[in-house]
This record gives sequence, structure tokens and C-alpha cells, in this order.
Amino acid sequence: MKTDIIFYRLFQEFPDIFFELIDNPPESASLYQFSSVEIKQTAFRIDRVFLPIQGSENQIYFVEVQFQADGEIYSRLFAEVCLYLRQNKPKNNWSAVVLYPNRNVDTGDIKHYREFFTSGRVRRIYLDELGEAASLPIGIATAKLVIATDDIAIAQARELIYRTNSEISSPQKQQQLLQFIETILAYKFPTMTREEMEEMFGLSELKQTRFYQEAFQEGVEQGIEQGKVQGKLKAVPSILAAGLTVEQVAQALDLSVEEVRQVTQSQP
Repeated sequence: MKTDIIFYRLFQEFPDIFFELIDNPPESASLYQFSSVEIKQTAFRIDRVFLPIQGSENQIYFVEVQFQADGEIYSRLFAEVCLYLRQNKPKNNWSAVVLYPNRNVDTGDIKHYREFFTSGRVRRIYLDELGEAASLPIGIATAKLVIATDDIAIAQARELIYRTNSEISSPQKQQQLLQFIETILAYKFPTMTREEMEEMFGLSELKQTRFYQEAFQEGVEQGIEQGKVQGKLKAVPSILAAGLTVEQVAQALDLSVEEVRQVTQSQP
């Protein structure tokens, strides 16, 4: 999985993290939608943009995640932005944010665009300069996990899992963030099996979250109460959403693996 895809997914699922990165209140995320935009009749596509909700006067944020050296990044970025402004003629003001792992990757030539940087219209964020992960908001600390060396990532992941369980009050968001941490770890340790990952990072704690336990218990009780195969089948989606495998769900509800798979295939 490419690093930029990880961050775009992070901003898609947790847009408040982006606004924390640029020192804005995380609540600002509710005023935006995060999407990609096409530029007609060109080869350009702006990967991700925070567009204000309709009728809002908040500014547009163009987002670029750059983890490889690219001397032409700024000429490309400003060409895309200017074409977007020309074609769409938005009334809203705009800013751009470029996210780097460190300054060494920032090799773009800014001599033709210096005014954009000195005015603050374009910001560059270097993940390695954001401070120690333990002192950062949990969302930003999760973003920094991507650039951690393998040995440091192990300790940081364990700390993030603990913080997620203790600091996130929403069961659903808690589960989402834990699963995202697992995604980052899978990216960093591609040869590690799921069982090895659970043992090393304590990801078995996914099954100790309130969201998991509530969904599992609700599904089991629903199946037992109705006492029929049909009732058990109705319980399958909620238990799968809690993170169990098809085989575990089948065992918990006393169903065959094939019956559980048929339910998953019928889901939209």
C-alpha cells in the first residue's frame, strides 16, 4: 500500500486529524467534505481536497502527501490549483498543505512560488518535527506511526492501542482507530502474520473494546433469543462488524462456515 493512500484514508475516516495538523479546531472537520476533484480536458487530477459544505465561506484546502523526493512537486501543485480555480471559480478562499515525512524529501524548487509560502497560503508539514508521539493528540500520533522506525513503531503502536482504549469514548470510533493502527502496522511489517502481529502489538485488544463486546453480545443474544437458524443468521453482520473472522462467528453461533459466508456475500 502506498504511503499517500494511507494518509488519504486517514483523512477520509478521521478528517479532524487534518485540522489538528494545521492547528485548527478538530471540530472544523464537520464543515467540510473530503474528496478528489477532476480538472476537465487535462491530465491533472487533484487527489484530495477539503471542500467546504455548500453555502459555507470557509476556505478550500488542497492536500498533497509527498513521501518521495520530487523536484517538480510545486510546479505541478500550483498548475493543478490554478486550473481548478479557473474552471470552478469558487467564491471561497484557498490554502494548500503539503505533508512530508521530513525536510530531506522536500526537494521542490520554490523560486517561482515563494510568495505563496511567505504569505502562509501554502504550508509544509514535516511529520518528524511534530514532537514526541506521547505528547501529541492521538490522531497526530497515529499519523506519526507511519514514519517510525520498526523498533520505535512497536512501542508506539502499543502506546497508541492503550490510548485509544482509554481516551476514545465513542465505541465505533475506537474500533475504527484500532483497525487503522493495524493497517499501518501491516504496511510497516508486511511479512508478519496476523497472529504474530496480535501477539507483538497486543492487537487481540481489539476484541476487548466496548464496541466489539457489545456487538458480539447483542448478536449472540439475538441468536439465542430467537433460537432458530434464521435468527442466528440475522446476528452475523453485527458480530462480523466487531472484528471476528467468519470461522469465529460460525463457532459462536453454532452455524456452518458456509452459512456465515452466504450472509456476508448477500450484504451490500
